[in-house]
Amino acid sequence: MSEIKKLAGQTIWYGVPTIVSRFLGYLMNMALPFLFAQPAKTADITQVYAIIPFLNVLFTYGLETAYFRFSQEKERQHLYNTLSVSLFVSSILFTVILYISRFYIAEAFNLTAHPEYLSWMCGIIFFDALATLAFARLRQENRPRRYAFVRVAGIVVNLTIVFFFLGFLPGYTSRHPEGFLAMIQRLDIGIGYYLIGNLLGSIATFLLLIPEWKEVKLEFDSVLWKEIMHYSYPLIIVGLGGMVNEMLSRLVYQHLVDLPAEQAKHELGIFANVYRLSVLITIMIQAFRMAAEPFFFNQSKNEGAQKSYARVMKFFVIACCFMFLLIGLYLDVLKWIITLKSEAWGEGMYIVPILAMGNIFLGIYYNLSIWFKLTGKNLSGAYITLAGAVITIILNVLLIPRLHYLGAALATFSCYLFMMVISYILGQRYYPVPYAKKKLLSYLVLVSVIVLLHRLLLYFYSPLWFSIATGTIMLLAFGAFVAKVEKREWTNLRRVGKSISQ
Repeated sequence: MSEIKKLAGQTIWYGVPTIVSRFLGYLMNMALPFLFAQPAKTADITQVYAIIPFLNVLFTYGLETAYFRFSQEKERQHLYNTLSVSLFVSSILFTVILYISRFYIAEAFNLTAHPEYLSWMCGIIFFDALATLAFARLRQENRPRRYAFVRVAGIVVNLTIVFFFLGFLPGYTSRHPEGFLAMIQRLDIGIGYYLIGNLLGSIATFLLLIPEWKEVKLEFDSVLWKEIMHYSYPLIIVGLGGMVNEMLSRLVYQHLVDLPAEQAKHELGIFANVYRLSVLITIMIQAFRMAAEPFFFNQSKNEGAQKSYARVMKFFVIACCFMFLLIGLYLDVLKWIITLKSEAWGEGMYIVPILAMGNIFLGIYYNLSIWFKLTGKNLSGAYITLAGAVITIILNVLLIPRLHYLGAALATFSCYLFMMVISYILGQRYYPVPYAKKKLLSYLVLVSVIVLLHRLLLYFYSPLWFSIATGTIMLLAFGAFVAKVEKREWTNLRRVGKSISQ
């Protein structure tokens, strides 16, 4: 149980900056319907943020996971030096290539009206890449407080810039049209301040990580580097395939729907906003992964590691089920908030539960994927992700023209369901873990039925107060059910809470 306590505590600490970043990002995204009446205005920025994750995978090329893997058997400082030198040189090279190619990228993704977005994107990716290993070292050394401080500081800078230029400045300059700030306002950067804020936040994060960079010595072990590249190159395939599964629908949406350009941008803006409403699930997944990856590697040589992994999976699925209910049962509240200025932003809300459940499947897959990382079968993970990417591509091409963003949501759901199932089957063959599969499957089915039943009730009677009241009753009923079924585990969790508070 001590291992679970440690993971729970670190998940909270690593989750704090993840939750804060996602929540603040969520606030910024929630502000879009109040700043821009038409969803089409946000389409270009959506495209840029769909490109960035692909490039992040290429810029970091699996070094983070490789660092955790090889730090178990190599001298850590020597490993850190070699990987840091590699990352620094490659980041400069890749950024130069990316900057030279930015106009071609703009043409490919309908961003010719704002090529400056891609210039700012280059800076974001460069500084984020340089921060990767420093953050990995903090996680490896179990320094979650410093990790949290640096993450949150960069987020605060980002948030401050965005809300100053888009929230405060327009009103101020309307009252003081002759001041210096009015000149800045006349630049008409608009939603581009989201990228500028992101860039300055990334720079601030890098500057705060300089103490970690000062620990790097200029040494490079080519033999060690080749060994690491042999391990990590399948992770690049995994990462790129994962980005195809997550981001492809937003990249290709305008090309697949047979609509006028402005209407296509309108639907893309709506779909991107609706996708973000499943943020609670992705918060849980990212916070968990920050703590779980080093935890899994550190526990792999201990007796009874598989039982620990099974218990971790159960806690994770239960937490995700509660978050799924929070999203699904209070969907009308979310819709009411985002449509205060324009009803257009409320379109497509019905696909949020589909995306949320798909993201739960993704989180379970991340838990299951430990089998190929521990057994060195990273190519198996690459094949699973590539198969998922093929499913994503085929379903997006087939469904988006017919069902629009419902088709994109179904493609995401189907892809992650497939990846979860196939990873479980293969994992039990090569690295069996005694997961409580029947119980976990029952929880997932139950919360899905609860959300469907709630929507059915609202079909007959739909005032907002009734939606909130019935949703709350159902959420509490599920909580009471789980507490009864997991009575012994909840007792242990209360002990974890006391341990963390001390």
